[in-house]
Amino acid sequence: MNRTTASASFSVSFTVGLYGIAFGAAGIAAGFSLLQTCLLSLLTFSGASQFAVVGVLGSGGTAISGIATASLLGIRNSLYGLRLSSILKLRGWKKVVGAQVTIDESTGVALGQSDLGEESMRHGFWLTGLGVYLFWNLFTLAGALGAQAMGNPAAWGLDAAVPAAFLGLVWPRLLGNFERALAASAMFLALALTPFVAAGLPIIATALLAVAFGWKARK
Repeated sequence: MNRTTASASFSVSFTVGLYGIAFGAAGIAAGFSLLQTCLLSLLTFSGASQFAVVGVLGSGGTAISGIATASLLGIRNSLYGLRLSSILKLRGWKKVVGAQVTIDESTGVALGQSDLGEESMRHGFWLTGLGVYLFWNLFTLAGALGAQAMGNPAAWGLDAAVPAAFLGLVWPRLLGNFERALAASAMFLALALTPFVAAGLPIIATALLAVAFGWKARK
């Protein structure tokens, strides 16, 4: 294992893991218990999907809406798995563990090591995936405990953590006019639908809008 891969994996793992504090606090602010908040990180382990669940259910949406929204956001992880399958060549129980830690960061670091060969790509994937999993869950617990210690989380404005988190996830990806136009259209559509439909449905509607934009761009 080379130092470059190990350094990149650790820096990404720790930095992303720190973000778990925001999720832990957001989970408590949305009315989830400490156990429920921690289990979401342990079992779901997909930041955007986790924030979607607490955001939808915390605002009064149904479980179906929360699951549908989280699932739409998690589809990309399946595509990552297809891209990495020929590199990782996982079998047996390693497939289960590998699927759990196939996320944006582990995929990004793995592909970033392509110049160093497939072995470094595999090391980058495992070090980053397992590292993020460890730090994310530790900081989720810390954030949830901190929110509980503060009493009523809503009084501290922690309910704003969910939309702020989504903005943080989306902002770095708005690189061109097409992406900015899609983001602006999705925002206006969600705001327009919010007073009239159940919580969670505006986000699902924006996913359909993304499909329409993609179809138009392809044509």
